[in-house]
Amino acid sequence: MIQVYGREDVTCVEGKVVRSGRKEGTVYAFLVDGMLIDTGPKCLEADLIPFYEDNLIDLVTLTHSHEDHTGTASWIQENRNVPIYMHDKGISICAQPCSYPKYRQISWGVRNAFKALPLGDTIQSRSQEWKVIYTPGHADDHISLIHEETGRLFTGDLFLAPKTKVIMNSESIPLIMNSIRMLLSYDFGSIFCSHAGYIQDGKGMMKQKLNYLENLCGEVKNLHQEGLSIAEINKKLFQKKYPIIAVSEGEWDSLHIVTSIISDEKLTIAKR
Repeated sequence: MIQVYGREDVTCVEGKVVRSGRKEGTVYAFLVDGMLIDTGPKCLEADLIPFYEDNLIDLVTLTHSHEDHTGTASWIQENRNVPIYMHDKGISICAQPCSYPKYRQISWGVRNAFKALPLGDTIQSRSQEWKVIYTPGHADDHISLIHEETGRLFTGDLFLAPKTKVIMNSESIPLIMNSIRMLLSYDFGSIFCSHAGYIQDGKGMMKQKLNYLENLCGEVKNLHQEGLSIAEINKKLFQKKYPIIAVSEGEWDSLHIVTSIISDEKLTIAKR
């Protein structure tokens, strides 16, 4: 089911994935100045179609290729005939039928293939120019969008929460930190996160997340220098085992946080 409401001239489309009466996840799409940012997952397509039919959409910009952000892009392409843009690293991924694990197909639905166009350094909506900022870490094709005149920033999956407890095995904490630092160099206020929604004190929350990750990196590196193994560091710092670890068969795990930090440390030492 979806809820639709406005924040700072942005239409927020909040989608809740519910199974057997239990909420399994929340994901957002945003419509601003005729531009749809992300399209939600395939499993919400029936709920999203009436919104797409009732609103004018000039173009679609995708923050990255993950299926909870691109799941209904094929319907839009087939039925609304508007251009869809994304980072060029994601175009070939989305041109193919879903290639992601079964548990994600069950959670978000099976994404159909669609054709996307490459983003440039900026993208023009109906009356506003948006700066495209490459922000890898969560995904290799991840971008953020900022309207510098109003300070509105769309962050895809870069923020999510102030404290990171699990990540996918393809993610990199050091890259995420670099991307956050990149965003913090801009003058922005609110952020629109694809899972946390509208956050008024966006810059403050981004700083809070970066501080947490910097402190976490320091702890991991200190423990590693003391001779603890990756598994021992993970057990010491992340005692809670979240259900997603078992459900994903390890694709999501706190262990990947530790691994990505230590891998970066080894790479840094090797370059000296």
